[in-house]
Amino acid sequence: MKRNRAGVTENISVSMPSELVSELRSRTGRRGLSGYITEAVRHQLAMDGLAEIVASHEEEHGALTEQEVEAARRELFGDENTEQGAA
Repeated sequence: MKRNRAGVTENISVSMPSELVSELRSRTGRRGLSGYITEAVRHQLAMDGLAEIVASHEEEHGALTEQEVEAARRELFGDENTEQGAA
């Protein structure tokens, strides 16, 4: 493990389709690849956590209504990102 500005890091090896790696490198350059992938994994972990929260809520209270989903969207993203706000 290495220590850098972001804390302790660990080198890992992952396999990806070649065309995906090519696109990533064209967008990030060789040095930005790790940071880009790190942020993508952080985002996915946050989305997984949100899905777990929703599943737990729905298990206890039943499915979310469209009104509850829209209220959550407004709280998270503001009015401009809701269907009504975008129309």
